Amino acid sequence: MPGNTFGQLFRVTTWGESHGPAIGAVIDGCPPRLPLTEAVVQAALDLRRPGKGGPAETARSEPDRVEILSGVFEGRTTGTPISLLIWNRDARSEAYDALREVFRPGHGDITYQAKYGIRDHRGGGRASGRETAARVAAGAVAQVLLDRLGIRVTAYTVALGGVRARAFDPEAIETNRLFCPDPEAAARMEARVAEARAAGDSVGGVVEVRAAGVPAGLGEPVFGKLDGELAGALMSIGAVKGVEIGAGFRAAEMTGSEHNDPITPAGFEGNNAGGILAGISNGDELVIRAAVKPIPSIARPQRTVNLRGEAVELRVGGRHDASAIPRIVPVCQAMVRLVLADHVLRARGQGQAIDWPGEGR
Repeated sequence: MPGNTFGQLFRVTTWGESHGPAIGAVIDGCPPRLPLTEAVVQAALDLRRPGKGGPAETARSEPDRVEILSGVFEGRTTGTPISLLIWNRDARSEAYDALREVFRPGHGDITYQAKYGIRDHRGGGRASGRETAARVAAGAVAQVLLDRLGIRVTAYTVALGGVRARAFDPEAIETNRLFCPDPEAAARMEARVAEARAAGDSVGGVVEVRAAGVPAGLGEPVFGKLDGELAGALMSIGAVKGVEIGAGFRAAEMTGSEHNDPITPAGFEGNNAGGILAGISNGDELVIRAAVKPIPSIARPQRTVNLRGEAVELRVGGRHDASAIPRIVPVCQAMVRLVLADHVLRARGQGQAIDWPGEGR
């Protein structure tokens, strides 16, 4: 079954390739009468948009102007499918001619060839990070739904190229190009990325996502656990190689008395659970982290093979990010928004008492 659609009730299908004429998303299941304009979606896309001049970013300059083709009338959703279109304006396919018969190490070239027997070598086609712009657009629509419940999703960089944030100032997140809550660490991260780019290399990092205002009761008891679906959503992003919730991998080194979050009449003391117990939200803040691998397209020589199985050496040209961060940060935020929107609708469909203000026509 083709894996281009995400969600059960709030369903998103993305389409398009990196060097095709356009990319986009179709959203089915969005409730009617929600306020939605292109400006709302555009604000989210502008956070991800390439070509803004940061040290980690590609020189590809895409305006990423969104067009809403259906599902909205006079500024409100109609309950019918919402189609979002983003034109590709700055693709330079000739830069990828050398990759027509060569597989890039660390990239999806070789696996797409194995699966389909054909691949779009221009920027990676569907395997390109460009596909994620459609997710960000869809995530902006999901946030409109979450706004009705007061759910706020925030994403930021906590590590990049071995440099870790030590302070947390939420006001600083959007004041630097890396979405880092620690301005001093952000400066060192920028220097580290510039160093990697100068060496023809790339670096990875860690993105943290928090969701506040999530009501207790979202998620299913066995299959469809909220943490499982959040992990799957984030792992669906091409550059993500690991996900942890709450204490995450540190939990393996803790005792039960250390890891358990005491419950008091005022709520939980601590949040090692990351806001989820037994696959169901507990009403506390969700805390999720995603490990982001280094970008595989690098200028340094790499050993690989061509379509005939012959050994060759490759230096990747073209315009590429030196790190998926910062542009992956809004993508992680979008995927968490999509999961939560879907689970809100699923909870209401099961008759759960989810407060839904302003429901009158």
